[in-house]
Amino acid sequence: MWENKTQSVPQRIVSLTQPHIRPIVRGKAGKPIEFGAKLSVSCVDNYVFLDKISWENFNESCHLKEQVEKYKETFGYYPESVHVDKIYRTRENRNWCKERGIRISGPKLGRPPKNVSEEEKKQAHSDECFRNAIEGKFGQAKRRFSLNLVMTKLPETSITSIAITFLVVNLSKLLRQFLSLFLSLFTNNRTGELIKPPFINFDYTLNNFYVLKLIDLSENSWSKVA
Repeated sequence: MWENKTQSVPQRIVSLTQPHIRPIVRGKAGKPIEFGAKLSVSCVDNYVFLDKISWENFNESCHLKEQVEKYKETFGYYPESVHVDKIYRTRENRNWCKERGIRISGPKLGRPPKNVSEEEKKQAHSDECFRNAIEGKFGQAKRRFSLNLVMTKLPETSITSIAITFLVVNLSKLLRQFLSLFLSLFTNNRTGELIKPPFINFDYTLNNFYVLKLIDLSENSWSKVA
């Protein structure tokens, strides 16, 4: 730095035990710089998909197209809408989603209109509430499954530990759906008014189990439960 008259050194070592760690400037109050892996995660029906892990800082908005294409590859069609943070709402991403008939959440680019209809306000509020699910998944992974306490040293083992954490998050969701389905088998008509979202949604849970091939509906029997 003295010889080159610079303020920083690219790819400098900040941890002797983990030389692959890079400082990532976040600008948060109390934590302007964070160290560790940066993740790009998507959430579909409360199941988490780990799309990208990198030890380098990267712009998340550049990976929206790749994530949507992975969705199509997995489910066979494009999503009806994507609910994203402000950084994803670039003009390029908006045009790309519009060409494929995908609605992207958030206000339009440019100066905000003076008059906003009640329907638009309701839609914006619904989109923001829907997007908060991914924030809850990060909190769940950190508080319950120790995502913020990864103790492994090598980059490969750290990536494996992070991936297993999100796997357990999905398994916990699957377990709750299985318990909801199990309890719904023993409810009678007197408690039918309790079997409503968000308590127990029998049809939704049954369809998810069928898609995941955990239940075979070809026979009129429950002996096929995995």
